[in-house]
Amino acid sequence: MIVQFIDAHREEHGVEPICEELQVAPSTYYAHRTRPPSARSVTDAATTAVIEQVHAAFGIGPDTASELLIVAGDNIDRVRSEPAWARLCGVAPVPASSGLTTRHRLNRGGHRQANAALYRAVIVRMQHHEPTRAYVARRTLQGKTKAEIIRCLKRLLARETWALLRPLRTAPRRASAAS
Repeated sequence: MIVQFIDAHREEHGVEPICEELQVAPSTYYAHRTRPPSARSVTDAATTAVIEQVHAAFGIGPDTASELLIVAGDNIDRVRSEPAWARLCGVAPVPASSGLTTRHRLNRGGHRQANAALYRAVIVRMQHHEPTRAYVARRTLQGKTKAEIIRCLKRLLARETWALLRPLRTAPRRASAAS
């Protein structure tokens, strides 16, 4: 933070007077400027960008975004595909057919908090998002129940968040401490 301040004002005042006033050695400032960014700062920058993208999606507030990012971060190496992400969130469809009736239910496994976060976002979308409201009306005319519509919407939202989390999956990660 001090380096950014010095960068912003060095043209006007010079580096040495600013460092003297801040009680920072100018050599420390110059060393920091030549040092490559740390792995932590690179990861933090990528995560901040993802947070902004996920939070910008309609119906996803800070609590929902943070829960989904926590789940994704905890399991980033384990979840390698969109269906695996849906299964982890507990929104993968499972056949629940009987006789002539063909239907699906949600997988009862998965991360309960991620499932609840998707549910909150879907309910907000059902109330305030025009494309989602049109989807609900169309599916209701097709004879789907509200629970089945919510199941489908949660699956669609899981697919959308999977696409938004792509930078986390492709960001370079530090080697483990053991190697």
